[in-house]
Amino acid sequence: MRKYLFVIGLFLTGKGFGQVHSAGNITSIKVQGQQLVLNMQHAVGEVTVYSPTVVRVRLDQRSLGRDFSYAVVNGPVATHIAVNQTPEAVTLQTDSLKVVISRKPFHVAFYTRDGRVINEDEQGLNTSWVNSFVTTYKHLQEGERFIGLGEKTGGLDKRGNGYTNWNSDNFGYRTDKDPLYATFPFYIGIHHGLRYGIFFDNSWQTDFNFGASTDRFSSFGAHGGEMNYYFIAGAQVADIITSYTGLTGRMKLPPLWSLGYQQNRYSYYPETEVMRIAQTLREKKIPADGITLDIHYMDKYKVFTWDKQRFPDPAAMSAKLAAMGFKLTVIVDPGVKREEGYEVYERGKKAGAFIKYPDSTDYNGQVWPGWCAFPDFTGVKGRAWWEKEIGKYASDGISGIWNDMNEIATWGQKMPDNVLFNNEGETASHLQMHNVYGLNMARASFEGFRQHLKRRPFVLTRSGYAGLQRYSAIWTGDNRSEEDHMLLGVRMLCNLGLAGVPFTGMDVGGFTGNPSVGLYVRWMQVGSFNPYMRNHTAVNTKSGEPWAYGEQAMEIVRNYIALRYRLLPYAYSNFYEATQNGLPLMRTLALDYTDDAAIYRPAFENQFMYGRAFMVAPFTGSEGFGNIYFPAGNWYDLYTDKVIKGGQELVAPLTMSKLPVYVREGSIVPMQSLVQHTGELPSDTLLVHVYAGTSGSSFLYYEDDGTGYNYEKGDYYRRSITYDPATRQLVLGKVQGNYPSKFKFIKFALHGFGENELIAGGQKAGSEFESLLTPVSKFDPQADASEPEGHIIRTITVSNGAGEMVLKYQ
Repeated sequence: MRKYLFVIGLFLTGKGFGQVHSAGNITSIKVQGQQLVLNMQHAVGEVTVYSPTVVRVRLDQRSLGRDFSYAVVNGPVATHIAVNQTPEAVTLQTDSLKVVISRKPFHVAFYTRDGRVINEDEQGLNTSWVNSFVTTYKHLQEGERFIGLGEKTGGLDKRGNGYTNWNSDNFGYRTDKDPLYATFPFYIGIHHGLRYGIFFDNSWQTDFNFGASTDRFSSFGAHGGEMNYYFIAGAQVADIITSYTGLTGRMKLPPLWSLGYQQNRYSYYPETEVMRIAQTLREKKIPADGITLDIHYMDKYKVFTWDKQRFPDPAAMSAKLAAMGFKLTVIVDPGVKREEGYEVYERGKKAGAFIKYPDSTDYNGQVWPGWCAFPDFTGVKGRAWWEKEIGKYASDGISGIWNDMNEIATWGQKMPDNVLFNNEGETASHLQMHNVYGLNMARASFEGFRQHLKRRPFVLTRSGYAGLQRYSAIWTGDNRSEEDHMLLGVRMLCNLGLAGVPFTGMDVGGFTGNPSVGLYVRWMQVGSFNPYMRNHTAVNTKSGEPWAYGEQAMEIVRNYIALRYRLLPYAYSNFYEATQNGLPLMRTLALDYTDDAAIYRPAFENQFMYGRAFMVAPFTGSEGFGNIYFPAGNWYDLYTDKVIKGGQELVAPLTMSKLPVYVREGSIVPMQSLVQHTGELPSDTLLVHVYAGTSGSSFLYYEDDGTGYNYEKGDYYRRSITYDPATRQLVLGKVQGNYPSKFKFIKFALHGFGENELIAGGQKAGSEFESLLTPVSKFDPQADASEPEGHIIRTITVSNGAGEMVLKYQ
């Protein structure tokens, strides 16, 4: 018995096998401005105040290394703090937060100024190491929920689950598969009316446990490197996202065309097939802006080449498509075929652009072209070479770059651990660099293409890491044409929005397999409310173009794509907002209704907001009835203007032709007339829908040329539109910026305003949303196409002047 007790003692103290030990007691503390420098029995560390609501904790068993991050681009801001030291603890206070660091042993707790615990280490566990694996254990609060973590499967609330971050190629992944393609080690905790975020900035394989197999703690840890995390407090989830993107950067304005509908297939070739798709989209009046080419456009899958038999003159083809209003996006993979005489490979080898083994030979892995070398995007040489090569696409008239297979994916999926990367001058192994490879490829593609294209590029990626939003949109990889995949995709896009990535999409309709007509239609309807809408199907599957599913399906899909285009002023303004505060266009209800327990239930967790105005309730194509939850406040049925009181769930009949969409009271929604592509000018009138409510709202309308960078020099049109029921006013704020709006007039459409609340000169008009129901009477005899009460709206048109304008109603 003594022998066994001795072994257990060795394990707990970290001596002998197992090597488990904690940071131990604090032996000294040095205050340096906004930072505490800590020495502990078994570790060293720093606690740094980055802002009144953001605190960084950094620990290691040895001296802290280079302070470098691929994700964090902004440092601390000047913050007033008060420091108080006692023999038991040291306390830091900002105007928003109190941080208590216990000395014996090291233990961190975060409090509100009035003393409520927001988050704290689990007593007795704190931060510890098992060999080189480091983990911080947090006390699991009663009723605590966890949301976010980016591209993850599972439910909205991740309580009771564990996740791993190791970017992986997952063709046709299961709906419970983990890990997937990208790493976003940032989550938001919620309990007792409090919210906080934790961003664990460690590029090694990381693991998160939100109470899986334990009722004691949540935890986050890594297989190497430092314990390096940022604690972010906020009164609202939105505040936390804004603070997080304040650290990791925010998206830049994308080209307007990339918000339009994109048609893709694995693969469209030869050129005659590409032109047939473009011509059919135009002939059938299906609005679209983009066509994407998958790997079969290349010569034997070799990057930066064209198959000259299939595409004899890419520049001429691009020009013909451009004349029809289409932009062309092409796929690029990181694998560069190892082939003598292949100029791209020869130039890369000469430039020293490829990742290497420790003996200085290039690593080679097998992928689509055969045996390939791989650019080292973590170093200046690799990125500079790639950025130069990518200029070829700009000269061919390409407008978008789609980065694929950049996890890194290779046949066998087992890249050796000893492959070395530059890591910005401090060599590191594959184990440390794997998760940031996709981010750096997206960065090189963005920076190179922006340089050569001379206008805003569109960049899409499959893999990435925190901070990706600075360079690229992301899609959720090779999904399946199955109902649960459509709903999973909705949750994953909402998770990515919580992780500071606003420009997201999924393969609408599913990549592998063949959806039913009902599922295809529903998915295309839901996709119309995705930030990035791309229809994409695999080889040896049914074509995914809208006309492939019959006249009825095409009519319904065309209506919803048309709605997407009419809503472009609303969507583009929301994208502008994302550049300012990081908030996503597509957002989980947890962002605005965080403490409403109903929204986390499996029946309602797929509902999402499209900006602040629209609530979308996605259902599968086979369901005849749907249970919909309405959060607090009043909600308008998009199609009928029927008002539904919040705080209740209702069962609604479902038809293939109608996606359940509702508008929050008080909302302001700018729209334009229908165009077939974004290069086509809409009519000269901006239509602004205003929905009456008990509380008002303000919408920041934004407009620019949608293509270039002159907006950075002030060439934009920006003004606030405010609805104030207390003063019974609609206010158009003064125009800011030098860009002339494309709209000469602004027409207000007032929903829910009574007969006695008309603005002078207002007129009655029918709702233009009724056009979405056209297929109902034509194809669906079970649907109710009658005109409901309250469907009549009131309108008034004013000139779009530059000064402030106040419209009063009685």
